Amino acid sequence: MTTQQLIDQIRIKKSFLCIGLDVDLNKIPKHLLKEEDPIFAFNKAVIDATHHLCVAYKPNTAFYEAYGLKGWKSLEKTIQYLNQNHPEIFTIADAKRGDIGNTSSMYAKAFFEDLGFDSVTVAPYMGKDSVEPFLEFKEKHTILLALTSNEGAFDFQTKTIEGKEVYKRVLETSQTWKNPENLMYVVGATKAEYLADVRKIIPDSFLLVPGVGAQGGNLQDVCKYGMNDSVGLLINSSRGIIYASNGKDFAEFAAEKAKELQQEMAAILNAF
Repeated sequence: MTTQQLIDQIRIKKSFLCIGLDVDLNKIPKHLLKEEDPIFAFNKAVIDATHHLCVAYKPNTAFYEAYGLKGWKSLEKTIQYLNQNHPEIFTIADAKRGDIGNTSSMYAKAFFEDLGFDSVTVAPYMGKDSVEPFLEFKEKHTILLALTSNEGAFDFQTKTIEGKEVYKRVLETSQTWKNPENLMYVVGATKAEYLADVRKIIPDSFLLVPGVGAQGGNLQDVCKYGMNDSVGLLINSSRGIIYASNGKDFAEFAAEKAKELQQEMAAILNAF
């Protein structure tokens, strides 16, 4: 999916919602455990109920890797279902990869070619040669961790080195790498006050913003400081949507929660 196609979907759906598919077998409705593939059954129901309200889905691969081969197969079935039935949806592999060049090339191939994701999250700590292999893929997107929503983000990301915070150096330096037009960035909703500074460095890039909802991030603040002329935001909500109910009506409740966010986003877009 191209960036323009993603922008078009945001305009069509009046939504910039990304739904995180972080499936924990201890949290999904008990009746699904009788299914041959409970994880896929859960994901399919959520997708069927919410695809018209969001523009992206983001499975966190840890929730699939934890269940071994069966979990990885569930991830594969989920992305195949999305690509075959909802090709207009932007798909994000939240894998947080990043390693030396040859290894990164294999990671990129796994997510972009074998699984068919549109994008993958990547850690920048190892620098240029760990990220550029991902950027080589045409019409695929590398979502670089810049300023995350967790408490530990302050351990390194906001530390000042030679007069500039580390996350700002990440943003600036990454723009000098090959094919920077394929870059997006993770900036947590709980760091909304930093978004104005982020936009000074990368005014045109898309930002994946986790932390709205269960983690306490505020959608209005994120939009106030983070929106650009193309919207430029993907707001992720995971637990607040997919675990809105643990009964047989879980998909309907997920749709209700997604619609609440979508309507709030539509109002923001109409006023924008």
